[in-house]
Amino acid sequence: MTNMTRKPNVRRGEQGHGEPYLGVFIGAAGLVALGIGAAADLGWLDIVGGIVAALGLIASFGINHATVEKGMYGRLDKLDGNK
Repeated sequence: MTNMTRKPNVRRGEQGHGEPYLGVFIGAAGLVALGIGAAADLGWLDIVGGIVAALGLIASFGINHATVEKGMYGRLDKLDGNK
């Protein structure tokens, strides 16, 4: 199987759900900032790190819903005959 015939299968398949990790990486950066702020006793860095970590977590859930779950639930509804 050549690379050109493999690409459409990956886009339509259930593999390759790496997009939600963008939010995870943002949240991880916030947690690192939170840890550095706590160790250095910098209150402002604690607050910013906590906010960035929370936004990363929320973004991860939102991206997961938009990229993975939305298409999956659409296909399940078609199988059930609801649409």
